Amino acid sequence: MKWTREQYLLLMSERKPRRQMFCELFGPLVGLEGEWLKQGAVPGELDLTDFCSDYVPVATAGAITGMMGGFEETVLSETDEYIMSRDNFGRTAKLIKNAATIPLPMDFPVTDMKSWLSLKPFFEYSEERVDALSLRRAAESQRNGVFICEWIPGGYDIPRELMGEEALSYALYDQPELIDDIIGTLTDTSVRVLEAVCKILTPDCLCVHEDMAGKSGPLFGPKHIERFVKPHYEQCWDLVKKKGTSLFSIDSDGNINAITDALAGCGINVFYPMEPAAGMDMVRLREKYGRGIYFKGGIDKHVIRQGRGQIKKELEYKLCPLMREGGCVFALDHRIPNGTPLADYRYYVDAARDILGLPEKENDEKGWSRMAF
Repeated sequence: MKWTREQYLLLMSERKPRRQMFCELFGPLVGLEGEWLKQGAVPGELDLTDFCSDYVPVATAGAITGMMGGFEETVLSETDEYIMSRDNFGRTAKLIKNAATIPLPMDFPVTDMKSWLSLKPFFEYSEERVDALSLRRAAESQRNGVFICEWIPGGYDIPRELMGEEALSYALYDQPELIDDIIGTLTDTSVRVLEAVCKILTPDCLCVHEDMAGKSGPLFGPKHIERFVKPHYEQCWDLVKKKGTSLFSIDSDGNINAITDALAGCGINVFYPMEPAAGMDMVRLREKYGRGIYFKGGIDKHVIRQGRGQIKKELEYKLCPLMREGGCVFALDHRIPNGTPLADYRYYVDAARDILGLPEKENDEKGWSRMAF
């Protein structure tokens, strides 16, 4: 079912929502379509529209807070297995065909202050970052029910893209002034862009992409967030919150249990995708935080390959009455994995809709729209 921004915002704030939201956040992994075709999938199942996922139309405000410009992206070589390219950061990147959607960087451009300063202009503020016409169009869309997001660059994500995980981890201790300058530049640019945005519209949600954790835990600890990231988050969040923005969403895979307190202390109040395989349990976090934070995702994607008994068990736990008190978008914790039987995915959708009290088929507009924001 298609939701309006007003309905979505009400879901996130209501104590007893009149309707639950059930959707897909990211869609299928590369290769699943071919598997489902062999299992008799019809076109509406391949594009997910037959599953009647809930969604809200989403748009960005139309301003640029992160990297602007950069190097020209160039394909260096290509084989049947992979593509080697030069990306806009200037990195050599390898994309494995038929297996991945994100290229793997093979090298990184920043090692010290000198190398950072050569890239810094791509992150500094300029008036070209704000397009007033795009902002006015976004404001009109917002009035017509479109949910407006504004993204800020991640205080971990961008240094990691520039330096790589290992070099960044050392630099926190060996070159803290370098990390301060990188994140300080991101903050200055983001704040100036957000000030211009808020003169024309108020974003519904401030969003940040970090992916700062793996299965064993986060790559930034609570002290690193307090020292390096919190000032960046707080300045951006305080600005839009005063204008009326109510949601501050973070996208991080992996196990972030050790830093949820620190992130919440920075103003983050929406967490996703909440991967159970990495140790995340949104039910336990709801018990801990109450309605102070909200969730998207959280349903174990791997369970759909474990049979209907395990699917039902997972749904009864994750879709429990506590989680149906509002502030939760029910969905798989990431892309639908390869090896997911079509029949069991159908069962998963039907069983979830039954528990949530949703109709088997919607009478109004059906569709699917990526809900990762």
